[in-house]
Amino acid sequence: MAAAAFDVIGVGNAIVDVIAQADEAFLGRNGLDKGVMTLIDADRARTLYDVMGSALEMSGGSAANTLAGLASLGGRGAYIGKVRNDQLGGVFSHDLRAIGVDYRTAAAHSGPPTARCLIFVTPDAQRTMQTYLGISVELGLADIDEQAIRDAEVTYLEGYLFDREDAKKAFVHAAEIAHAAGRKVALTLSDPFCVNRHRDAFLHLVRGHVDILFANEAEITALYQAKSFDGALQHVRGHCEIAALTRSEKGSVVVAGGELHVIDAQRVAKVVDTTGAGDLYASGFLFGLTQGRNLADCGRIGSIAAAEVIQHYGARPETSLAALVNQKGL
Repeated sequence: MAAAAFDVIGVGNAIVDVIAQADEAFLGRNGLDKGVMTLIDADRARTLYDVMGSALEMSGGSAANTLAGLASLGGRGAYIGKVRNDQLGGVFSHDLRAIGVDYRTAAAHSGPPTARCLIFVTPDAQRTMQTYLGISVELGLADIDEQAIRDAEVTYLEGYLFDREDAKKAFVHAAEIAHAAGRKVALTLSDPFCVNRHRDAFLHLVRGHVDILFANEAEITALYQAKSFDGALQHVRGHCEIAALTRSEKGSVVVAGGELHVIDAQRVAKVVDTTGAGDLYASGFLFGLTQGRNLADCGRIGSIAAAEVIQHYGARPETSLAALVNQKGL
């Protein structure tokens, strides 16, 4: 097998995040379900944008955030995601390439605009996301760069893309290409509501195409309709090679066959915004894995990356993750 040109290639929704602070009353007035991601249409996106407070705009998208974290750690990353040839599409493309991620997906010249996620952060650091997916969900088989998939040690798939049939087909196609080339496939479940919408499809994907699964406690229990985290853990143990399961302040659990590691969360002075915590955990874990680190160290690096991103607004690191990992002796 040829040496990998990339450590990780991500496939996901190319989104620009618009982040603003909000209080509980604002969420109530606007009918927002706190702490979850809700899909909205273009009209709802315009209405909410008009009533948002002062906002910070930055490129986002779950898998793209993971690639940003990987780059900050010194890893080699590539990304597949669809944008329009509009202003936000230009911002997204520039931001990803500027941090060293290989991004070649051609911008569409017709169709809906580039996706955007309106993120309302309450004082308890919980984020409520209202997402207009725009052109991003039109990603299909033709957008999968087969050679780039073959050139990546791990293909990382974002569960949010599962809302369109073409994207599901693209996922399976990418996974089949990766495995045919002797590479690994990782999946993040993304959101418990996403899991509930597509449980059967996710289960089929996990059992047949996924080597490394990322999920938080709510997502993994939703996938297996388990009454407890421990119950879900027993289900996932036999369904994929590695499962990395995050539990917020309780840290994470990494299971691989008979091997199980409980990883403590990194202590932080103050949690400001939990946006991107799971994405950055995946960055650290995948970086460690592709560098040949043991699973416990992979989890620790993931925790360091997640801890950095929850201490400021936005879902991408502001401090060199490589430096932070080095400071921790990893």
